[in-house]
Amino acid sequence: MRRTVAYIVVLLGALVMLVPFLAATGNSLKSFAQYIQIPPVWVPSPARWDNYAEVWRRTPFGRYLLNSLVIAVFAVAGNVLTSAMVGHALARMRLPGRQVLLTAALGTMMLPTVITIVPSFVLFRSFDWLDTMLPLIVPYWLATPFGIFLMRQTFLGIPKDFEEAASLDGANPWQVFWRVHLPLAKPALATLSVFTFMASWSAVLEPTIYLTSPENYTLPIGVMSLKGEFLGNDQLVTAAAMMSLLPMLIVFVLAQRYFVRGAMSAGIKG
Repeated sequence: MRRTVAYIVVLLGALVMLVPFLAATGNSLKSFAQYIQIPPVWVPSPARWDNYAEVWRRTPFGRYLLNSLVIAVFAVAGNVLTSAMVGHALARMRLPGRQVLLTAALGTMMLPTVITIVPSFVLFRSFDWLDTMLPLIVPYWLATPFGIFLMRQTFLGIPKDFEEAASLDGANPWQVFWRVHLPLAKPALATLSVFTFMASWSAVLEPTIYLTSPENYTLPIGVMSLKGEFLGNDQLVTAAAMMSLLPMLIVFVLAQRYFVRGAMSAGIKG
């Protein structure tokens, strides 16, 4: 009975979460008259699937999509690699003051982004990186506090027997990390990849500050800019927003199995 009640509660919660998504999907298929009609029309009739094609015809949507994809892919690659290296060093190596370093790294998670955005802007301006993708990619190649914590917890949970066996076979510390520990951390790597992709893909503040040329806009900024261009065609803006969600859904579905396992096992040992 308890399990049945739990499933019912989870199902109801999932349905509540789906309501905004379904409402947005319906709005993207309406005409403008139906979009602004009061009382609202819940089911568009007829469904205007050409709204999606209209977005591609009237905007450089493909350019926005490509920019976001390039930034997200490089951000995922950099964060996964560097966070795994730092997390492995803090978990498996005898470093002096490693607990202090971990505490300092995790402490930065309490700093709001708005506090660091001004010094970051000044730094990137001195590098002449403004209006390029570098300010949106390079910070992920310096490891993130969440990524360090997640990978450290994962590597702490790997038995030392694997490392000792590899060392007896002549493996050096890098080979132990790359060939032994990293393959065993696939669930955590998938989890970190999903979180990094979502954070990079949906970022709004940083692209708004660093990017000024329309041809360099990421997808969220491009969708926001459509609001002024599509005045009186809000259903097209909604259609563009729905299309921008598709890559995140694809990434999550592809990594779902590893993502759930990684999220469940990350806090087992610490």
